[in-house]
Amino acid sequence: MGKTIHTEAVELLFDAMSTLKTKKEYYAFFEDLCTVNEVLSMAQRIDVAKKLEEGKTYLDVTRSTGASTATISRVNRMLNYGTDGLKLALERLGETESGE
Repeated sequence: MGKTIHTEAVELLFDAMSTLKTKKEYYAFFEDLCTVNEVLSMAQRIDVAKKLEEGKTYLDVTRSTGASTATISRVNRMLNYGTDGLKLALERLGETESGE
């Protein structure tokens, strides 16, 4: 069986994240915990997912995000065959942006 993220350490991470209240706190937390490249990679993946959900083509996504086609393909697989966590977050972001 493959690796799982369902561990005590990941529970601790999620619990720690749930205590954060402001973007300033999130910036401080992630700057302390991750490298700049790790944060930028996660941000790029979310940006790619958002654009794919908007119906953008791989070429459009590559041009606007700088992501490789391999990254875009990986994100697209997550959107189509993942656990829908990313889709849920994007839906909630859309609700927030539209004022719902």
